[in-house]
Amino acid sequence: MMVFPSRSPSRDRAGMTSTEPLRLARQAQLDRLGSETFDILIVGGGVTGAYAALDASLRGYRVALVEKNDFASGTSSKSSKMVHGGLRYIEQGNLGLVRHSLLERQRLRRNARHLVQRLPFLFPVMEKDGVFDKRLSKAFESLLWTYDLAGGWREGILHQKLTKAEVLSHCPTFNEENLLGGFMYFDARVDDARLTLNIARTAAFHGAAVVNHAKVVEITRNGHGKVDGAIIHAGDREIRARAGVVVMATGVWLRDWTGRKKGEEKTLHIRPAKGVHVAIPWLKVRNDCTVTIPVPGRNRRATITRWGNVSYLGTTDEDYEGDLDNVCCTREELDFLLDGARWALKTDLQAEDVLGSIAGCRPLVAPPGGKTLEIKRNHEIHTAADGLVTIVGGKLTTSRHMAEQTIDAAQKVLGQRNRCQTKSAYLLGAAGYDAQAIVASGGLSAHLGERYGTEARFVSDILQADARLQAPIVEGLPYTEAEIVYAARHELAGSVDDVLSRRIRARLMARDASARAASRVGAILQAELGLSESVVAQQVNDYLAAVAHEKSVLLGDAQ
Repeated sequence: MMVFPSRSPSRDRAGMTSTEPLRLARQAQLDRLGSETFDILIVGGGVTGAYAALDASLRGYRVALVEKNDFASGTSSKSSKMVHGGLRYIEQGNLGLVRHSLLERQRLRRNARHLVQRLPFLFPVMEKDGVFDKRLSKAFESLLWTYDLAGGWREGILHQKLTKAEVLSHCPTFNEENLLGGFMYFDARVDDARLTLNIARTAAFHGAAVVNHAKVVEITRNGHGKVDGAIIHAGDREIRARAGVVVMATGVWLRDWTGRKKGEEKTLHIRPAKGVHVAIPWLKVRNDCTVTIPVPGRNRRATITRWGNVSYLGTTDEDYEGDLDNVCCTREELDFLLDGARWALKTDLQAEDVLGSIAGCRPLVAPPGGKTLEIKRNHEIHTAADGLVTIVGGKLTTSRHMAEQTIDAAQKVLGQRNRCQTKSAYLLGAAGYDAQAIVASGGLSAHLGERYGTEARFVSDILQADARLQAPIVEGLPYTEAEIVYAARHELAGSVDDVLSRRIRARLMARDASARAASRVGAILQAELGLSESVVAQQVNDYLAAVAHEKSVLLGDAQ
């Protein structure tokens, strides 16, 4: 009789699976900032800063991560939502970035498997006036072969050549005139804000102190002129945080403040490049993948990506010199995108159809001059003589690698050398998650699975305890009131905007409906966090004002 060996639980998987959810209390996190001495203090709660906090925590360092607004409230919630190598970087001759990005894409597909999903990209081939015509199709297919060989193959599927009918099966509204066929290749997508939050929470799971709505106002130095911490303002509290090394991971905001000593020359030239996306009703497009469309009279192409019952249309890539805390999609940018969509698709899209918009700035490292579209998306890390470490540039897909190199630099300041462990480190909710099994039949389980992975059970625990919380929080969207409760208890959501803009993406997917839900969100936060009526009322008013401002700029009503 054959005897099979007994299998043991996977240590990596078991170590990331708990019977109780991670509870993050804001006051406890703030108290840690003032009472503990950290090895590494990271300033900036975008995806790079969050991954740096996770990396340092896994290496055994005492870590604090602070963000002046909310996690991912800047560039890291305003991206194209794509995890990709980037075809145009091959066109720029930056094959090294593409190869490495595709490797990092697959690491995210494994380590954040509940959040990062396969995304097909469709390039139509036109007789004329397309992204490219039939004369260039062979050259484009060579580009796709290069992409596959550089690492696209890791997804387990190579690019495909499509007939005209196949193109229309993926996007029935595509204008058939001049359409010959197309190409499809495969990358991935992610809810960028959710990914960033998940990374920050995973860092906390491994011992990091993570705090949002805590603004660093000064980098402090000891009597020898070496960096030794920061002064932080959080509400009416001023906190003196002590650390062996400080990392500036504030992205484009380095343009305005670098943390360096007064009078010290800037070594990095930060050049914000503005990108915008608008959400339109999916029924106006009916695409099941990302469709690349030509924009008449422009060299740039636009993309349309389905997400739920909306499609995201974007993006632009222009220099931006305005207020980094008030970046909005303008009517001119909206018209540019809609003109492209109406020209490429059989649709009657109008400005009034737009359900929401996002606008953010890429942190490019380059001097003035030339088009932002042509600037390479490489990152740079600098260590100043006083020990201040700065990371800027790059892109979402390579954030893990950027964080690895940043912590490598930080630990040199500390005089230590511990090995990076994030290449195979699961994020919370990823270990043991089977997307095919969870998502296959749809329903509430699929919705929660795609957002929380194996931690979805903790949201359903809340639902089981109070079935009334299954009510939708925003009209027309699948998010439940239980998810708002969970966001307050376990995801450091402290304001109405935290919830509606980032814990759920209602402000982007259903701007006007989210405004109508603001009061109910405020009531849930009040009950969960003990906020006063005046604070909640102010949060609701602030959210309504922000939404109204965003809409007025978008439609061209703002003066």
